[in-house]
Amino acid sequence: MQLDLPTASRFALRSATLPSVLAPETVGTGKEGLCSADLVISDGRIEAVVEEGTAPAGIAGLDLEDRMVWPCFVDMHTHIDKGHIWERQPNQTGDFEGALTAVRADTKANWHAKDVETRMDFSLRCAYAHGTSLLRSHIDSLAPQHRISFEVFSEMRERWSDRIKLQAVALFPIDAMDDNAYFTDLVNVVAEHGALLGGVTYPMPDLDTRLDRLFQAASDKGLDVDLHVDETQDASVLTLAQIAKAKLRNGFEGAVTVGHCCSLARQDEDAAAATIESVRQAGLSVVSLPMCNMYLQDRQAGRTPRSRGITLLHELMDADVPVAIASDNTRDPFYAYGDLDMVEVFREGVRIAHLDHPLDDAAGLVTRVPADILQETGFGRIAEGRAADLVLFNARTWSEFLSRPQADRIVMRNGMGIDRRLPDYRELDPLMRG
Repeated sequence: MQLDLPTASRFALRSATLPSVLAPETVGTGKEGLCSADLVISDGRIEAVVEEGTAPAGIAGLDLEDRMVWPCFVDMHTHIDKGHIWERQPNQTGDFEGALTAVRADTKANWHAKDVETRMDFSLRCAYAHGTSLLRSHIDSLAPQHRISFEVFSEMRERWSDRIKLQAVALFPIDAMDDNAYFTDLVNVVAEHGALLGGVTYPMPDLDTRLDRLFQAASDKGLDVDLHVDETQDASVLTLAQIAKAKLRNGFEGAVTVGHCCSLARQDEDAAAATIESVRQAGLSVVSLPMCNMYLQDRQAGRTPRSRGITLLHELMDADVPVAIASDNTRDPFYAYGDLDMVEVFREGVRIAHLDHPLDDAAGLVTRVPADILQETGFGRIAEGRAADLVLFNARTWSEFLSRPQADRIVMRNGMGIDRRLPDYRELDPLMRG
């Protein structure tokens, strides 16, 4: 797309098409949940969003000819600490157990501070070029890695503070809490680095006791919680309901996010409805990772998968549970592909989860809703007074938007176009040689 953005400190983007769910109500809603508007940009911020054709005539401007404009994206569940290790440690079976085995081997052999830093930076450069401005990453946190990776993350958060706002979550299997010294140290590290307490839950006889301890530790330190939950097609696994009840039982006042929740889709209608009601009552937020779950779930050699591996997005949304979709893993044993491109996540999420017909609210799943879940309401919307962090697309309609990868998009930060060149994979070659 060849467009020359105005260089004036105050200018107008005229005849823009906006997803109504991301725009002020004052500009109305048109066909397919889209609206037409003019945007006035002043000193890097959005001065006004007005009806099409009403921006001041005496200022510099660019006629977008109905091209779409979005706010920058929010990617609320990623793993930038383990990204881009596929070339040196592939998943030979392509399933969940194969991923665990491969990552454990690579962590032990290679995850020194410089290795983690290089791959994190590469990942963030990809995300930035694609138009992401807010990102949450889970950080593998078994000892001694928690002491290495959180130091690196904090450095990266500072280095990237003017481009992508970063959050981090400690990721560890919940049975690791049995080591009291480790768990105490982990909670302290998380608190010191302004992060969230996470974990992976799975069925065990004393799971409720462990959840109580997790919530108490988070409460004592004033931490929010973000858990990996039920990432399996085994219908007998449903820790999601226990998490909801544990949050209520402990009177936990922090925010709680649950990711994956794949086995919810394997329940019968009554069991699923009861669990969703518990999730609603507990005030949990849910993030689905459609690309990674489609890759890992229901994989058996020589057999076509029968299940999509995603959670009950529509049913959760109908119950007014906050729901978002995100990237998850990138070129590592849990997902061999991906580039932290939220347009790809959105396109694939729409197709995999049937988020279309209508598409009126779908754009919120990668912008406004995850921003709210992350308690960063200054992101993911187009509104007066906000930074002019925008993504311009050549597409004018949903059909045009979803039919191409939008590789020619323009990303604006503070009212100016950025250099969208992606980092070259060859930069990572020294790491791949071990």
